[in-house]
Amino acid sequence: MELQIPGIHHVTAITGDVGRNVAFYTRGLGLRLVKRTVNQDDVGAYHLFYGDATGSPGTEVTFFHWPDQPPALPGVATIAPVTLRVSGRTALEWWGRRLKELGVPHGEIEERQGRASLPFQDPEGLRLELVDDGGAVGGVPWEGSPVPTEVAVRGIHGVTISSARPDATIALLTRLLGFRQVAAGELADGSGSVTIVESGAGGPGTEVRVLGVREPRVGRPGVGGVHHVAFQTPDEDQQRRWREVLLRAGLRVTPVIDRYYFTSIYFREPGGVLLEIATNGPGFLVDESREELGARLSLPPFLEPRRRAIEAGLRPIELPLG
Repeated sequence: MELQIPGIHHVTAITGDVGRNVAFYTRGLGLRLVKRTVNQDDVGAYHLFYGDATGSPGTEVTFFHWPDQPPALPGVATIAPVTLRVSGRTALEWWGRRLKELGVPHGEIEERQGRASLPFQDPEGLRLELVDDGGAVGGVPWEGSPVPTEVAVRGIHGVTISSARPDATIALLTRLLGFRQVAAGELADGSGSVTIVESGAGGPGTEVRVLGVREPRVGRPGVGGVHHVAFQTPDEDQQRRWREVLLRAGLRVTPVIDRYYFTSIYFREPGGVLLEIATNGPGFLVDESREELGARLSLPPFLEPRRRAIEAGLRPIELPLG
């Protein structure tokens, strides 16, 4: 079977305020908290997954709770904005009104590469955008969402990588990972260039924008910033083959890591951004029913014997009033 990246699997960011984070992404954006678990490499930190009704690949925005981290610093070797997709210009207009009512900082609807988009920020400054996906298939809105189904966020549209070595980043994506270049040009403010690539069948859920700036400064992940972006692979066999490809290209790649809900490999692209390739299964229903998703702290079997100590080390999630 030919190796292929079908699209983005998830994006993981960092929050310093877990209660406000849960409130914004569930009550505000209407996503479902599909898995309440811990960072397996730092079990004193929550790892929260938001997505569609079942957290299907391509819909997941996830957060590590690291309250002691400094704020994210924009610059090269970072990811921003994260673009989420909705169906239709009418949906964007609805969201413009909703964001205003919620007091969320946002811009105006603008056209970019033939798609209407609406930029905004979450309460900790994470840069986000909503984009009209043209009615593309994918993502099953959560039936318990406070947001009407017809305007619901349906998943991730794409990400923007600010690269310290944009040509090398583009080469890795296109020559090694099989992405295709679909557009390139200068930024409107003259500060640099942007190249857009897509994976798999293309379209919503497959887009990576690579920024190259003329006067780069090094950024850093932190609270209000993105930690990494993960790409999909169908199964562990293809994941192992991807690992071999990356190793032959001279990249440092982790062993396959069992995250229980999927398996992962991690590596840094030449511009400094951390990337992951994650399997599409087994998924979040492996230890909770559809109805119970996200209701309690879920731990993989290898952490279950430590549950009492792990729970004692986590701060309670206290949602703000209103």
